[in-house]
Amino acid sequence: MTSSIQSLLQRIASIVVGKDEVIRLSVTCLLARGHLLIEDIPGVGKTTLSHALASAAGLEFRRIQFTSDLLPGDVIGSSVFHREEKRFVFHQGPLFAQVVVIDEINRATPKTQSALLEAMEERQVTVDGVAHPLPEPFFVVATQNPQEQVGTFPLPESQLDRFLMRVSLGLPDRAAERALLLGRDRREMLAEIAPALSEGVLRQLQEAVLKVHASEALIDYLQDILALCRQRHRLGLSPRAGLGLLRASKAWALIGGRDSVLPEDIQAVGDSVMAHRLDSPFDPAAMDGRDLVRDILREVPVP
Repeated sequence: MTSSIQSLLQRIASIVVGKDEVIRLSVTCLLARGHLLIEDIPGVGKTTLSHALASAAGLEFRRIQFTSDLLPGDVIGSSVFHREEKRFVFHQGPLFAQVVVIDEINRATPKTQSALLEAMEERQVTVDGVAHPLPEPFFVVATQNPQEQVGTFPLPESQLDRFLMRVSLGLPDRAAERALLLGRDRREMLAEIAPALSEGVLRQLQEAVLKVHASEALIDYLQDILALCRQRHRLGLSPRAGLGLLRASKAWALIGGRDSVLPEDIQAVGDSVMAHRLDSPFDPAAMDGRDLVRDILREVPVP
């Protein structure tokens, strides 16, 4: 299993250069059966990372460009009346794919954003009272522009909580940017990338994550972190966030070749799992989510 994971990481790194930690966090999210939010300025490779992750994992993927005039039916699909059959027939939207790459999720209105809530949590959509299951696995990778940019609608807390992890690529260092300038076009390379996993192997890896051991002392440490978050923030972290933090820590440990979770695993994924849930964009006096997470991880005693 370790060789399959390393092959997956290497395939993605051949496309997205100089971002090994972000790539590992993204694969962690996939193995933990979560959803990934990539937030950064335009042009740093958010969509490229999304496509590389889907292609290297060997999964069917579709891309949806979110815009202000997009409607929920454009995402999940709609029922169309067939005169010959004299009944309504549901036509699936682009959301019905194993990996759904959503570009600029915060450029769509809250009404359209809400179309994702049921899908991301329950892995199904309900239309006209009928539930339609989504493909398995189902993985949403969304990109987001900074909120201060023109034409964006901030994601509500309920939507942010459904993303297991948020990562940022940032600008490349000088060596990585030189490799981009002198290398081949990334879109051509994406078209040629070979899958590193089969669907069966990915399922085995996701099941292996659940079997990674977490000791009683480790669970105590995780609960201490959750408790301090709830003391320091008006909303704190939900039980769903706590479960997600544990799953992500297990996936990070599995990628590291270990069958048990260490406190270092929680610290490695803590910022990506917790910070976007602790941001308070409408409270100028509130501490930035990333700074709050760093303070909390620094203060909670390590077992």
